[in-house]
Amino acid sequence: MVGMTSTAADAPRSPGRPRSVRADEAIIDAVLDLLADGQTMEALSIEAIAARAGVGKATIYRRWPGKDALLRDALRTLKGAPPVPAGHSVREDLITLLSSVGSGNRDARAMKIMPCLVPEVHRSPEQHRLYEEMIEPRRQVMREVLRRGIDAGELRADLDVDVCMMMTGPMLMQKLLRWRPDIDERELAERVVTAVWGGMATGPARP
Repeated sequence: MVGMTSTAADAPRSPGRPRSVRADEAIIDAVLDLLADGQTMEALSIEAIAARAGVGKATIYRRWPGKDALLRDALRTLKGAPPVPAGHSVREDLITLLSSVGSGNRDARAMKIMPCLVPEVHRSPEQHRLYEEMIEPRRQVMREVLRRGIDAGELRADLDVDVCMMMTGPMLMQKLLRWRPDIDERELAERVVTAVWGGMATGPARP
């Protein structure tokens, strides 16, 4: 039709992967590229995302109802799936979970994007809600590990689960800020768990 421009998403389907998958990936990549380039979540627009992805705005709105939903999916992609603990030992499961903090996704854009989210989370209730939704699956995995330990008698019955989940803090400080450059990060998760284990467990501080 005269006056209409073609886009990557509107082009005829070529052999291989489905057109919808290619468009989805292009849109998600566009969001992450723009965030990595310094765009804030608040300033990010559907128009800019569409232009970067090479699709029309209608292509985006057919897949996501709005920017918040798109941002949520893009950040979840960047964050990666939460690890699956082996379930044999609460202590080892906690080490597994802490070891994954900041290391679950090899996308180089993660280290540019994640630190920049902190001021936005504090500045905007909407962005804080998006952040909470993004990290809740990982929180839930750790919550289940701790509650399993309580139920099994491995951890104290009066354990404050929410406070114990904050043991991810040292891992984030080291990954994002290099708080102690001389620390071997391969050993840090075990050291953090060992440091708090005495206050959590019903048995000896060091297994």
